Amino acid sequence: MAAVAFDTLTFARTLRDKAKFLPGQAEALADAVAEVLRGDHATKADLRAELAETRAEIVRWVAGLIGFQTLAIIGAVVAFA
Repeated sequence: MAAVAFDTLTFARTLRDKAKFLPGQAEALADAVAEVLRGDHATKADLRAELAETRAEIVRWVAGLIGFQTLAIIGAVVAFA
């Protein structure tokens, strides 16, 4: 996603002068809008990649646990036999 040029000072001044925002409120809103426009947030692709990585890790853990459980059961059967 391409970054958008955004003049926070002009935006804050407009909010203060035309919409009668307090200076602190205008600056906070300008900063919040600039942060959203920067696009530093996770995308669907980011989330899907992380989900795929987590899913693969879960499969490895489950396979390992099944193997360990199988060995434990075989060990118990041999010990009782």
